[in-house]
Amino acid sequence: QVQLVESGGGLVQAGGSLRLSCAASGRTFSSYAMGWFRQAPGKGREFVATVTWSSANTYYADSVQGRFTISRDNAKHTVYLQMNSLKPEDTAVYYCAAGFPARLTNSRDYSYWGQGTQVTVSS
Repeated sequence: QVQLVESGGGLVQAGGSLRLSCAASGRTFSSYAMGWFRQAPGKGREFVATVTWSSANTYYADSVQGRFTISRDNAKHTVYLQMNSLKPEDTAVYYCAAGFPARLTNSRDYSYWGQGTQVTVSS
């Protein structure tokens, strides 16, 4: 079992930055792929970014490519999402996920989820 707790959300003006953190419990953290997803009001959950267990590979949604950076520290059992140049359309609840996904960008392939953290970007 893995428990995930996100933090770092908040209210920021357009063009600003936030850094989300996701702290994981469990000894097997370093073996999981870790992903960030988001869900805006009235919309489905969408892929944001993912990092493989060794940090060798990262993948991003086109909408955040070049603005967001995902990273992980296996010693600290933590994954991060640095978000720069934020836009109002980035407003959503952001979720951290862990698992052995067959499809890295598909939320259904992740086994463990955090409770989410709200990010609100004002124009």
